[in-house]
Amino acid sequence: MSLNNTPSAERTHIGIFGRRNAGKSSLINALTSQSLAIVSDIKGTTTDPVTKAMELLPLGPVVLIDTPGLDDTGELGKLRIQKAYQMLNKTDIAVLVVDGPAGLTEEDRQILARIQEKHIPCLVAVNKADLLPETAEASAALKNNIASQAEAPSGTAVSALPVSAKTGQGIQELKERIAALAPKEDESRRIVGDLLSPMDLVCLVIPIDKAAPKGRLILPQQQTIRDILDTGALALAVRDTELKAALEGKDGKPGLTPSLVITDSQAFAYVSSVVPPEIPLTSFSILFARYKGNLKALAEGARALDTLKKGDHVLICEGCTHHRQCGDIGTVKLPALIRRHTGLTGTEDLSFSFTSGTEFPEDLSGYRVIIHCGGCMLNEREMKFRMACAKDTGVPMTNYGIAIAHMNGILERSLAPLAGSL
Repeated sequence: MSLNNTPSAERTHIGIFGRRNAGKSSLINALTSQSLAIVSDIKGTTTDPVTKAMELLPLGPVVLIDTPGLDDTGELGKLRIQKAYQMLNKTDIAVLVVDGPAGLTEEDRQILARIQEKHIPCLVAVNKADLLPETAEASAALKNNIASQAEAPSGTAVSALPVSAKTGQGIQELKERIAALAPKEDESRRIVGDLLSPMDLVCLVIPIDKAAPKGRLILPQQQTIRDILDTGALALAVRDTELKAALEGKDGKPGLTPSLVITDSQAFAYVSSVVPPEIPLTSFSILFARYKGNLKALAEGARALDTLKKGDHVLICEGCTHHRQCGDIGTVKLPALIRRHTGLTGTEDLSFSFTSGTEFPEDLSGYRVIIHCGGCMLNEREMKFRMACAKDTGVPMTNYGIAIAHMNGILERSLAPLAGSL
């Protein structure tokens, strides 16, 4: 997969934070040598977080996040500041842009404290250095002053670098320092490749219905196929309607005996009935539960579905914002399956709430269980953040594939290929 095609969820997320007119958008344009962000002398030009997937050398594929000013005002300003803080949940590297002539402000200190609480690697970019004294002594004094004021609770000083988005001063060094903070790639972190050997045959069951995107496969399917190929194994994609014939053979052609079958969660019940018990079976969603979060915790969370009672509230979350169609899995199929599983079939017996994209409730205390999608559009940090929020609130959390397997009585079988991760 080329750098330009690297999924956003697999890119390093760099959050740019700071007060209004500190020069956040200008700094992004200077870092990228492109006019990616709108720049204006009017305070509050950036009103919502803006993300842009691109290449940033020497780091490689990244997502840059331009955030609203931390000193925004009014009721709407409070919501914008809240959105800026929310972006920390997906930020791998934080860059705090400080207005050099103004110095470090209370808003800057507050978000630095939050960044440090979340253990996010951070740099302070002291912008508008062209308006500051040019002597080496003055520059050193400025950096030491900023660093001492931004000292972490542990006593570790935050690195500060004078830069100028206007003249380009310090921009190359800033890029190099950002690259040095990037999380090291974990070569052992695989979707499915670590479960396979070269020349293993993997059968991927992909239903093609009106909900399937026309002319393409969805991201988890693409990424799983690529991981299979990287292992030197063989990937066979088949619709659920042809699966039985592929396994049993037809018209004199011999059937296949795959080393592993991976199915879309919606076809779990049927696929389980067709695939012989001696052939390992799991789902894309379960593989991503291991890849993005904590498989053991999500598997345990599915058991909460057995304890639902009348009046309970269920939260169903999706990480993307796709157009919901008739028969949508999140808003239609899962609620129907849960009602059937619990016997609480009345419309007033259970209540459901639905979120998508970056939406995730701050207060989870009113929910009895949370069911999340596989999270292919969320980076690992945000997926683990959501799980941590649920754990802190004491609300069991599971995901689509695990929940569906549990309610169909095949969870033990679908987890068996991943036993080493439990």
